[in-house]
Amino acid sequence: MQQTNYKLDPQEIAYLGASLRAIEQRFIKQRRQEGYKKIWFQGEEPYFDVFFEFEYEKIIWFQFTLRGKTVSWDIRKPELQTGNTNELCTDDVSFYAASKTIENDTRTDWEFIYLAKLILETRAEEEIFSQALALFNK
Repeated sequence: MQQTNYKLDPQEIAYLGASLRAIEQRFIKQRRQEGYKKIWFQGEEPYFDVFFEFEYEKIIWFQFTLRGKTVSWDIRKPELQTGNTNELCTDDVSFYAASKTIENDTRTDWEFIYLAKLILETRAEEEIFSQALALFNK
């Protein structure tokens, strides 16, 4: 399991949350299905983003990635899952867009989940992030 320093000061947590910007919908491949929508937020830090998939305004899939770690949730298996990405690897594949792979942790990384929650809480007044935060309380 990749080790990450989860001890970020409150200012860095606030900065990370504030840096998330929605990617224009025209850059996101959408399913041609009624009520379905993907939303992608990218942070100023290179390996920081949040993805959402919605069906009729309800989250059906969610992924938060920061510095090579990830926490995700899927309606088909409604529990938080942590893992590692290949984004910090230096092999040829990791240089191509949309080539991120994830290896799930064998044990849930609760410290990383807590950090992700702290960052999302900085945007809790926005409906999309409020919905995501509800997944952390299930």
